[in-house]
Amino acid sequence: MPLQGSLTVERMCQLAAASRAGFYRYLQGSAPREEDMAVRARVQEVVLANRRRYGCLRVTAELRQQGMLVNHKRVARMMREDNLLAIRYRKFVPTTDSQHEHRVYLNLAKRMELTGMNQLWVADITYIRLREEFVYLAVVLDAFSRRVIGWELERTLQARLTLGALQRAIADRQPPPGVVHHSDRGVQYACGEYVQAVLAAGMLPSMSRAGCPYDNAAIESFMKTLKQEEIYANQYQDLEHLRAHLEEFIDRYYNVCRLHSALQYRSPDQFEAQQAAIAAGEVRVARIKFSKASEIYRSDVAH
Repeated sequence: MPLQGSLTVERMCQLAAASRAGFYRYLQGSAPREEDMAVRARVQEVVLANRRRYGCLRVTAELRQQGMLVNHKRVARMMREDNLLAIRYRKFVPTTDSQHEHRVYLNLAKRMELTGMNQLWVADITYIRLREEFVYLAVVLDAFSRRVIGWELERTLQARLTLGALQRAIADRQPPPGVVHHSDRGVQYACGEYVQAVLAAGMLPSMSRAGCPYDNAAIESFMKTLKQEEIYANQYQDLEHLRAHLEEFIDRYYNVCRLHSALQYRSPDQFEAQQAAIAAGEVRVARIKFSKASEIYRSDVAH
């Protein structure tokens, strides 16, 4: 313990009824350190570059990829102090109408263990409220890389909405035979026109159990991200204004730039590029898990 004259710091703190931590803070001074200011400035750059869509974990991952070693608690504190916390939340409203007489297909997605792209595609619909109308968005996602491979925006819930998204996905990926196409049991996915398009592309239809959104968790997660990070953060003049924003968010931000926690904080495009390099010249197939008799769900047996 260093001496101040004949007294130690500890003894002087006892005599002055002060804590040693307070004494050292006084010596350090109140001016912020340059390193702390540098971290704060970089946090602000990342948050604003992503339009306040990132929470503290993604900001931390982005900073570490840039070579800055920071703790997520420190980042969260800075974001809170600077009013940079991500914009959140509104309740999700389902759009599924499963009361129909079309054929319902077995849930294959739940039995799959994915090893690469173009093994399982997942699809869903959500609604978006404009000033004077409701419009609907259909999305097709590659479940392995979480990349949006097809989407369509319409004023109607008719089959052309989901068919448009599917056709864009097929044109983008040129799927090999045997890709599993998974969706909910909504009439837009169970109708004959849509199923025929799925089969004509060499894909296998798969559908979730009744009333179980967890069977399609990857696409539900994307819809939540879309609503929180884009839809609720903006106001749109009309359908075309919304379409331009969706194209910017999906095609040039989400697929290309946005770090995804399920992909070890890489964007879908980065993840697919790395996977393609690893699997160069290698054919990857999904593994199928067969359920025991006691694990078969009633909804699967009924159909």
